Amino acid sequence: MRSSRLLSILLRLQMRGRCTAADLAAEFEVAVRTIYRDLDALSAAGVPVHAERGRGGGMVLARGWRTSLTGLTEQEARSLPLAGLADAMRDLGWGVEAADVQLKLLASLPPDAAADAGRIAERFHVDPLPWYHRPEALPHLPELAQAVWEARRVRVAYESWTDLTERTLSPLGLVLKGGLWYLVACAEGRGKAGAVRTYRVSGIVSLRVLSTAAQRPAGFVLAAHWPASVAEFEARLMSGRATVRLSPAGLEILRATQPAVAAWAVRTATHTEGSASASGWITAELPTETEAYAARQLLRLGTEVEVLAPASLRAAVAQEAAAVARLYRASRRQARSG
Repeated sequence: MRSSRLLSILLRLQMRGRCTAADLAAEFEVAVRTIYRDLDALSAAGVPVHAERGRGGGMVLARGWRTSLTGLTEQEARSLPLAGLADAMRDLGWGVEAADVQLKLLASLPPDAAADAGRIAERFHVDPLPWYHRPEALPHLPELAQAVWEARRVRVAYESWTDLTERTLSPLGLVLKGGLWYLVACAEGRGKAGAVRTYRVSGIVSLRVLSTAAQRPAGFVLAAHWPASVAEFEARLMSGRATVRLSPAGLEILRATQPAVAAWAVRTATHTEGSASASGWITAELPTETEAYAARQLLRLGTEVEVLAPASLRAAVAQEAAAVARLYRASRRQARSG
């Protein structure tokens, strides 16, 4: 513990230029005399630290003296301290460690480059959450991250869209996508034993880390698995196809809510004939999910879209729209009678 504190004191002196013993004591939650003993230890180890008295004084390093701790190039270290990434580290329970890493990175740079790196955090911010979303409650994420790191099996109660089940999993990795955390793991004793599956961390109701080692498939690489898994999931989910007439406003709504679907529409677009063409309407193909869900999704576009095919989806949209109309007619009658 003391060696870690000595290193942290050294890095703070290097970054800040000077620190008072009282400030360091408050920061590390130790007595001032403990800080003085730490400074004596640094000095005995050959670190040129000394006290400057008077107003604005404090503990300082000899001018021009620096320690190199990382072996990173200036450009590599300068690129890392982006504001916002610390939130993900806090989710994992590594907030303090992440702060220490950033301090070490900045300390590895010459003074001018360190100032540049500090400005990055002031000017660039990473916010992984989509609009109108809030962070999920993830009480089990830190313990789960530890299990992933230590390659230990876990026993979870997992709530999916359809049921609540208990499962034993071999964790393979954690992924943050669109502001949501996902666990990639091998499921045991369910269907195809050893199959790699994806679980939303917020769906884990309870977690127990087991003492047995997790089983990792030979050659498994998370960075290679995840993009392929996402592509396969999206292709399976959006397996249907619909031919629609779409207005410019409808296309803009799609771009805001489903960018991938909007891009598909643009790739398959042909302009409609007649007066509608002058208004910019297009005929396009859209990838869709199940017809019941697709009908509700398409109704979000209101009168800016018309389904042409398949006939079953056109009927499903009409049926859903009629149900909405009946609901509002009933509400209006109740209001009048009241």
